[in-house]
Amino acid sequence: MQTVMMSRALVCCAVALLLEGCWLAPKQGVTPLFESPSFGDDFWARWGDGKAELASYELTHPRYGSPRRGTALTIFVTERFDPMQRVKSDSGEGVSVMKLNLVEDFATGIYDYNLMTSAFVTLEPALGRPAGSPYKIAFSGQEWCGQTWEQWLFDRAVIRRTAHSYFDGEADESEEIAIHPKGVAEDALWHWARGFSGPALEPGGTIDLRMLPSMQRLREIHEGPGWVAATLSRSGTPSTVEVPAGTFEVETYSVSTPGFTRTFFVERAEPRRIIRWETSEGESADLIADDRLEYWKMNGPEFDAAVEKLGLSPRPPRTM
Repeated sequence: MQTVMMSRALVCCAVALLLEGCWLAPKQGVTPLFESPSFGDDFWARWGDGKAELASYELTHPRYGSPRRGTALTIFVTERFDPMQRVKSDSGEGVSVMKLNLVEDFATGIYDYNLMTSAFVTLEPALGRPAGSPYKIAFSGQEWCGQTWEQWLFDRAVIRRTAHSYFDGEADESEEIAIHPKGVAEDALWHWARGFSGPALEPGGTIDLRMLPSMQRLREIHEGPGWVAATLSRSGTPSTVEVPAGTFEVETYSVSTPGFTRTFFVERAEPRRIIRWETSEGESADLIADDRLEYWKMNGPEFDAAVEKLGLSPRPPRTM
């Protein structure tokens, strides 16, 4: 029995190594449009310290014809990702990624919405595409009517999409979407605005391409994904913006599609935080505060002060 188990283990290891080579080797796949961003010593001096950047925002989110006030939180942190399971690697082996968790909470009348988008871009070449390419995006939404969940896994030439929803007509879905050689994902534009994902633009520059709209927007209008024409642009001159966190000199990075625009106001100085974002549909988020923390270790009641430092209030024991 022990010999059989050892043989199976050796086979599994061999298969894993073979698959990892297939996933990581830049062989067949979609020819990328964008050059790889630079992730050198300066990048890793900040982002390789084992901490995450947490930033809180005053959120306005339009829903059911009215602007809703709430909060948003972004978490940027580097991780190692298992190339087969596309999850965080406990062993520390795998593909280096930059993770963004975007958490949004707002109320609509008697009930509230709790939304979370997780977007991962690679920090090294993988799947035949350069560093800075989308690797995985997931979304979940909870509100009193029901919940939805969706995941996109970016392979060499296709995106494997899986979705589950409470709502009729979209209960359980799976499909493959061809990766467009000139395509970006809206959910990865938070990375793009900060220089973690291509395409790089000179001040005043623009580029026409294709984009997959964000999962959140698609879920709210109950539509499936598809590539749409889009234009990315970077402002030619800096400006200033005032938010609860203070006054900042910023550049603007925008994406425009027919009938929709999203704009990021990014501080010119390092670490190039997103100070504000807004859309033509009335959504906006203004920076309240930020901190660098090993937040996954801070799950005891003594860490309420860290929540307050982010300009947020600890959740009370009774919210209803």
